[in-house]
Amino acid sequence: MSDTHVVLYDPQGLIEAELPLDRAPYEALVTAVLAWKNPDLEPRDYEQIALQLTGHTRAVAADVRRHVAALPKSDGRGALAEVILREADRRLSAPLKGTAQCVQNRARLVRALYRQLDRPTEPLPAAT
Repeated sequence: MSDTHVVLYDPQGLIEAELPLDRAPYEALVTAVLAWKNPDLEPRDYEQIALQLTGHTRAVAADVRRHVAALPKSDGRGALAEVILREADRRLSAPLKGTAQCVQNRARLVRALYRQLDRPTEPLPAAT
């Protein structure tokens, strides 16, 4: 066994950009969480679900940021995405609570970010 280690330096997040998001389980979780009517879970269970959604929200937001960075500055799609990203940052800065409302808010955030990620990133056609 070697006592050496390698430090990864990737300030642009290029390695992470090459890894696709595993959307299916999180989309299923978001759908389930948003369908809750009167869930009766323990606060620690809500916190664990919120932690899962928080981590995934950060990963999706990073993808959205990369896509926005590829758009021309004058492209209006980037402006809308920036608004959603600022809102995501604001919501993610709030402390987690062991409540269904907190978990559902994180699920809504994942859904909104996926909508932005799914928007086409090709330049808009020039007006004639």
